[in-house]
Amino acid sequence: MWNNLNKKLILASASPRRAQIMHMANLPFEVRPANIDESFPPDMPHAEVPVFLAKQKAQYLYTKLHPSNWIIAADTVVLLQNNILNKPADAAEAKTMLSQLSGRTHEVITGVAIQQANGNLFSFSTSTQVSFWQLSETQINYYIAQYQPFDKAGSYAIQEWIGAVGIKEIKGCYFNVMGLPVSRLVLELEILGWFEPNKE
Repeated sequence: MWNNLNKKLILASASPRRAQIMHMANLPFEVRPANIDESFPPDMPHAEVPVFLAKQKAQYLYTKLHPSNWIIAADTVVLLQNNILNKPADAAEAKTMLSQLSGRTHEVITGVAIQQANGNLFSFSTSTQVSFWQLSETQINYYIAQYQPFDKAGSYAIQEWIGAVGIKEIKGCYFNVMGLPVSRLVLELEILGWFEPNKE
């Protein structure tokens, strides 16, 4: 698909969903999770948190790897009335989160950082509005029991059963809700000079 694939991409994430999206875009990469402290300044606006954490991950790996690598790092938050819904600790917390999302619209923001081999760091964020139908307690309990959404911000994954039956509408990038706004990523990689489109 692409002419210039000489520069290696490193995905600074253990998320299988982000890896899946990278594969869908035919981007060659290898996974190197960045295990950092994901705390952030308490006075930081919540909408800025994803980019802040993505940059932290990218810069951390840049100090550990060969400088010829390009690093892609991302972080996703679910915001409901400006409150961050993190990954649930257990089924009870997952049920509370899904009950809060039921019948309402929330915002999913993914921050992406691209650490170039020359030391430059570029970042951006993408926002998607997601609206749920009113979820029944039976639906919520079934989803939690069958899909164990404990590694997912907001306690759900749009590509799973809950997305098929529970989501009324989305405004924005679908893949952003999965964890990586890949069309914007490809655009920025092209602008930054990572590859050139095939001219054939």
